Amino acid sequence: MKRANHTELREFVFQGFSNFPEHHVLSTSETFYSLVIIPRMLSSLVSPSQSISLEGCGTQIFFFLGFAITNCLLLAVMEYDHYVVAVCNPLRYPVIMNWRVCAILASSVCATGFSLSLVQSVAIFRLLFCTPLIEHFFCDIQPVLDLAWATPMINDILTLIMSLLAITAPATFLFISYVLIISTILKITSAEGGKKTFATYASHLTVVIIHYGCASIAYFKPNLKNTKDQDQLISVTYTVITPLLNPVVYGLRNKEVQDALQRVLGRKFFS
Repeated sequence: MKRANHTELREFVFQGFSNFPEHHVLSTSETFYSLVIIPRMLSSLVSPSQSISLEGCGTQIFFFLGFAITNCLLLAVMEYDHYVVAVCNPLRYPVIMNWRVCAILASSVCATGFSLSLVQSVAIFRLLFCTPLIEHFFCDIQPVLDLAWATPMINDILTLIMSLLAITAPATFLFISYVLIISTILKITSAEGGKKTFATYASHLTVVIIHYGCASIAYFKPNLKNTKDQDQLISVTYTVITPLLNPVVYGLRNKEVQDALQRVLGRKFFS
């Protein structure tokens, strides 16, 4: 009996997000802004030491805000990609959204995010602090500002401007874009075509609602002393849970994932 000629495998290749090339930068941004928080949070859970240096806190705020703002702006840029290009000019999509344009958009968003973060971080850590206890699980804007002897009006103005630029403006653009997308879908005469178009954007809409919904509650609600515990739970949602859910939400667009899910659910309901 002849032995088959097999080549010995010495390495494997990850598929990663190759099925979703438009989400590469978004996935990177979400991964990094979660990594800024999660290791320190896990260390606090298993270690008796709950302290963080002033420099460490400043670094955490800078990178968290930088990646968080970048992520918010990227969602808006993706919506521009979806509606203005993919829906309105589908045949010219490869020409309009080439790698050069994508690189310019991504670098502009990152530069804007980290510039806003730098201004906010410098403004916060120029203050004098009167107590060391941060009533939060990571260094965020309001919990750190609450430790200051006095918060100048400029800090409140900067926080408001940052919230408007990073949350309100992109969310408004996203809302208008989705109204236009839905109106375009309703004009599609083919039921199958409308269903496929809606399925394409449903995953992005789900992520947008979860992300902006939680971020809006966290940064626009009144700062009340008796809601500190609720604030931490809200922060866990958009800093930890949402980035973990995103691969699942976007993965449901994959035909193989959909077929596997249907087989599992069908076996469960009909067995």
